[in-house]
This record gives sequence, structure tokens and C-alpha cells, in this order.
Amino acid sequence: MKELFENNFEKYENPEKYDEMYGNYQDDLLYILEYASGIEKPIIELACGTGRLTIPMAKSGLNMVGIDLHGGMLNRAKQKAAQEQLTINFEQQDCTALDLAFKSPLIFMTGNSFQHFLTNPSQDLLFHSVKKHLLPKGQFIFDTRNPNIAELSVVNEYEESYVNNDNQTVLEKHFEEYNHDTQILYCVTETEIIESGQLIHTAKDSISLRYVFPLELHRLLESHGFELINLYGSWKKDAFTKDSISMVVHCQLK
Repeated sequence: MKELFENNFEKYENPEKYDEMYGNYQDDLLYILEYASGIEKPIIELACGTGRLTIPMAKSGLNMVGIDLHGGMLNRAKQKAAQEQLTINFEQQDCTALDLAFKSPLIFMTGNSFQHFLTNPSQDLLFHSVKKHLLPKGQFIFDTRNPNIAELSVVNEYEESYVNNDNQTVLEKHFEEYNHDTQILYCVTETEIIESGQLIHTAKDSISLRYVFPLELHRLLESHGFELINLYGSWKKDAFTKDSISMVVHCQLK
């Protein structure tokens, strides 16, 4: 499955930009910390990226292991951990084929990373891999965007702009189209960076995101021996409804 994910890495080629955009988000961190408190055994974060959650959790005294397939994101995480004088085990591995010498009471994956598993077989392999590395009654927590048919059924084009840390204006043009057969949203972003009124850089990247529906999730959990503890509409524990942006899935081995 490695090739499938590596072809979907364009959004992550600039780890510093990723940190700039998402580094201050903490809702998922606060949720995970609530359930990780007091755990002494290693806790596994899948798709840990630049260590946005792994590093502050390690700073709180937890024994953290960060897994990601993207070498650049992991290198950024290692640099940040070194700056904080933290010892964290970061491993470059495929989440569908984990090979760790221990089992954990808690595995989690945030940032809607579940949507990178684009096929039913890849989702099955992920759950098989997670199950293999969980202790009895171990918990698995992850999030994924809730499919809104009204939004997904139309081609979406929009623009947004912001000022980056270098005081440059960044203009992004987005194109999104959903394939109902595969349940995959194909997203393309064209980026222009403007400094002192002059265009100094352009870039283009794409990403494919799989959407799943609540009954699919329930069947996936059941078929792999998990039971649902909670399904929330956000990391703040909002009730899940058809209009929720997210599905936060908190489950455990039966």
C-alpha cells in the first residue's frame, strides 16, 4: 500500500508551511490528553506528521511513539523534538503494515488522516495493523470528515488569501470534485505568493480524500473486533448529527 500513499503526498512537501497552518490547533490534542492521562506504556500516534501532538504529549510525561510514512514530515518532527530536548521514538512506517516490537493501550490518528486510506482493502489493512498492536481492551481514536452530500454533489471552486510568517500575501485557488462511485474527493490547489506587489512564486498540488458514511464505519469496526465507545461531531465532544463537519471515532477492542 506504500505506493498508494506516496502518490498522495503533495500537500506535505513543505513541513514548515504545515506547521504554520495547523501548529496552533489544539482541540484534538486536548481530547487525546484526557484519555492518555496516567498511561505509562508507549502510546502510538499514526500519521504523526511534524509531531504537532506527539511532542506536547511527550512534554507532559507520556511515552510517545510517532509513526509516519513521509520522511520530510518526520525529519521536521525529529528536529522539533531535539530542540525541546525530548526523546521520542519516531518511525517511518506504513500504517497498514506496522512492525513494532510492542503493543499499546492507546493508538490514535488525527487531522482526518483516515481519509488517506482510499480503498476498502487499505482501510481493512489499517484496522488489522492497529488491532495487531493494541493490548486487550486497547483504544483506537481517529477522526474523518462527515460527508455532506449537498456540498459534495457539486464541483467547488473558491479562493482564499492570507499573510504568511514572512509577511507575504498567499493567494490559493481551490478546485474540488467528488466521485460518487469511489467516494473520493479530488482536490487541486494553485498557490501564488506575492511580495511587495510582485508575484514571486507559484505552485500547484493535489490530494485525494476518501469519505465514509456512519454505517460504513460501524461495519468496519464490527468486522475487525472493535466496539464503539463514542461517536462525536467534533473534538469538543459535540453530538454527532447529519450536519456535523467531523466524525470523531473513539473505539476499543472487544
